[in-house]
Amino acid sequence: MLTTVAEGRVYDWSHAVGRGAAAGDGFNQPCSIVAGANGMMYVVSRGNENNFGSRVSKVFVGAPGDEKVHAEFCRYGTDPGRALWPNSVALDSQENVYVSDDWLNRISVFDQDGNFLSVWGTSGSAQGQLNGPAGLAFDKDDNLYVVDSRNHRIQVFTKDGRYLGGCGKLGTGPVEFNLPWGIHIDVNDDVFVADWKNNRVQKLTKNGAFLMQIAGEGARALNHPTHVTTDSEGDIYVCDWANHKLRIYTPDGDLITSLVGDAQVMSKWGQQSLNANPDMVKMRRRVKSLEREWRFCYPTAVAYDKGNDTILVADCQRGRLQIYKKDKNYSIPQFNL
Repeated sequence: MLTTVAEGRVYDWSHAVGRGAAAGDGFNQPCSIVAGANGMMYVVSRGNENNFGSRVSKVFVGAPGDEKVHAEFCRYGTDPGRALWPNSVALDSQENVYVSDDWLNRISVFDQDGNFLSVWGTSGSAQGQLNGPAGLAFDKDDNLYVVDSRNHRIQVFTKDGRYLGGCGKLGTGPVEFNLPWGIHIDVNDDVFVADWKNNRVQKLTKNGAFLMQIAGEGARALNHPTHVTTDSEGDIYVCDWANHKLRIYTPDGDLITSLVGDAQVMSKWGQQSLNANPDMVKMRRRVKSLEREWRFCYPTAVAYDKGNDTILVADCQRGRLQIYKKDKNYSIPQFNL
């Protein structure tokens, strides 16, 4: 279903960007994405133990067929400016790029062209120390919120790494976490945390006071959510990772609909791979249905590009982004019988 209509909203599938690639035109297990200016997206490829294709790609997305890689940086390694297990990416007000490394327990900083600027972070469990830093997000004051995943808490730092405060501990109650992953700060400076192992999303004030949670029940229950974002109208998007869905909620946390992936058209880079491999084309023509290929497989991150009203989903195991348009001018088709 390329167009999903639900509760007065319309989500229209636009196109896919990407293919599996250790470098260049594609991604290797994309796990984080953030929208920059002028249609630029910053995508973290986590890589794997068999193919060290980890990196951050600066990609112009645009309309179908316009995608282009402008820079690649933060490649595999332990030297300054490199990462072993890059997890998440965020941009400050100057569009400097911050990347968390959940193995080296540090935050690396680059300019928007990928030039290395600085690195900070120390391993441990004391205030200001990190153990598995995951999601990153900036508030209106350019303070960086870091999901300190294996310490089960959120910590707040200045841009240069000075500790300001934090909240959370291991548990299942309000403002308690179990291996939290993604984080998002909305236009009101409210904080959303994907509480991965507690199968929920928590909404907090910027000072760490509990506001609400989203979890669901039965078929609507979240299963290890990895990331969350909001759009310009306050609707909430959650990567329901182990259910292979993108859940969409009202600002009050009521479920609107779920997207499952609709990539019926091959991405430009994916089509280039097919065109170079006639045997792959032959094998695909023998498949009864390609529907499984259309669908999300462990969607890990979601970003909202307010300039284009698009929702971008990091379809991790497919090595691509799937892009939807929130169509505010959609008119219901009329049929005259």
